[in-house]
Amino acid sequence: MELAGRVCVVTGATSGIGLATAAALRTAGAEVFDTGEEDVDLSEPGAAARVASGAGAVDVLVNCAGIGAYGDVEHVDAARLFAVNVVAPIELTQALLPGMRERGRGHVVNVGSIVGHVGRANEAVYAATKAALAIFTESLREELRGTGVGVSLVTPVAVATRFFARRGVAYGRRWPSPSPPERVADAIVDAIRNDRAEVVVPRWATLAVRVHGASPRVFRAIARRFD
Repeated sequence: MELAGRVCVVTGATSGIGLATAAALRTAGAEVFDTGEEDVDLSEPGAAARVASGAGAVDVLVNCAGIGAYGDVEHVDAARLFAVNVVAPIELTQALLPGMRERGRGHVVNVGSIVGHVGRANEAVYAATKAALAIFTESLREELRGTGVGVSLVTPVAVATRFFARRGVAYGRRWPSPSPPERVADAIVDAIRNDRAEVVVPRWATLAVRVHGASPRVFRAIARRFD
C-alpha cells in the first residue's frame, strides 16, 4: 500500500517506536492520528473504542503501544499487561477493520517482541502477551486473505527506548546491542508498503527464531552465553 494521503492510527506514539513510526509515516505522506499514554490509558475498558471513534476512516492501524515487566512471575500484574499488549490491539482492530473491509484496502501492523517467539526467564508474562499477539496477527492475516487488507507482525529484538527503564530493569545482555527506534519504524513502513507478513529487526535475528523452532534446547544453550 502506498502511504501518501492515507490515514494512519499509531498507538504509543509519544515515545520510542511509536514516535519514530508516526514521524516516518508523515515523511511518507500519510496523515497520522497518533495517541499515547498522555491521551488515553489503553488498559482501561473502552479505551480502544474511544481511540477508534476519534480517528475517522482509517487506512492503517499500527499497534505500537506496549508495556513490559521483569521479575518473578508471581509478582507481575498480568491483567494490566494483557490489557495493553493484547486486548487493546485486538479491540482497535475490531473497531477499525469493518471500514477497511468495506473500502477493500487497509493494513494492520502489530509490534511484537523476540521473547514472544523464544521466551525468557523473568519475562514470562510479557513474553506470553507477545506470543498471543503474534498468533493473533498470523491468524488475522489468513482470515483477511483476499480482502485487500494486509496484516504484518514487526518483531524487534531490543530497542533503545525508555522501555527497559520503565519496566524497572535495564537491558542487561552483552549482545546484541539495542537498535534505534527509527530502524524499527522503517521496517514498519516497509511492511505496509510491501505487505510483508513478518519482519524481525534486525533481520539476522530471524535465524534465532528458526533455531528456537527447530531445537529450543540448542537455542537456550546459545542464548545463555550472552546473559
